[in-house]
Amino acid sequence: MKANYIENGYFILRNFFDDKEIAPIFDIINKFHLAWQGDNKEFYESKAINSAYLTNKNYLNNAQRSILFEFISTNKLINIVAQTSIIKPAFMNTQLFFNPMNLEQRNYWHRDTQYHLTLSEQQQALSKSEVIHFRIALADEPGIELIPGTHKRWDSEEELAIRLEQAGNNNYNNVSTGVTVPLNKGDLLVFSANMIHRGLYGKKRLSFDIIFCESEENLVKFVNNDCLPNENQMKSMQNNIAFKNTIKIKTQQHKTS
Repeated sequence: MKANYIENGYFILRNFFDDKEIAPIFDIINKFHLAWQGDNKEFYESKAINSAYLTNKNYLNNAQRSILFEFISTNKLINIVAQTSIIKPAFMNTQLFFNPMNLEQRNYWHRDTQYHLTLSEQQQALSKSEVIHFRIALADEPGIELIPGTHKRWDSEEELAIRLEQAGNNNYNNVSTGVTVPLNKGDLLVFSANMIHRGLYGKKRLSFDIIFCESEENLVKFVNNDCLPNENQMKSMQNNIAFKNTIKIKTQQHKTS
């Protein structure tokens, strides 16, 4: 797995979670999703394809949040982090991906870094520590399309023109280097946020993303404090190392601010 990740920037573990493991978090995630829709009705109906901060206190109670925390911190999942480029894992965020309500909405090629970095900074990020998505399919879905290797290399001329919509291209055009990875319920897809990718809409698309990063201040600074567990929740975890590393850095940042 690790060799595949280092070379391609992703790997897929089929049937990683069974129905019994998914059922408890599915009910909680669905409650979050319905509540989030109610608060973001216009955005949801016009262009939304994902939400974030599922472990925040806004829509779930402590008991529900604890179940998510315990799911995220199982040895089964945390052990997979060691099969990526991350050496000292930190919890960063959670996201939920779904089909757009607007049926005319197209998917689009992107790097996650393009939303907060300049082009030159995006290039520089390719040689730095990565942010990594652990995508868990909660239903059968078309999956995701990736361009292998772009977690460590810059766009080709074709890829850049499409991603940035240059020379009359659209960011939803097909790219010759793309590889489609369909997902079935229970599959785990691990991929770098640095790489060029796009979600594929259709079926009953619903994916729960857990995002990990290296334990570095420049990455952990983006973590929302309200999404972190309290002391009692930490004690009930099977493996709290990722949360522990995040909280340690956040505490240090608070003391020096």
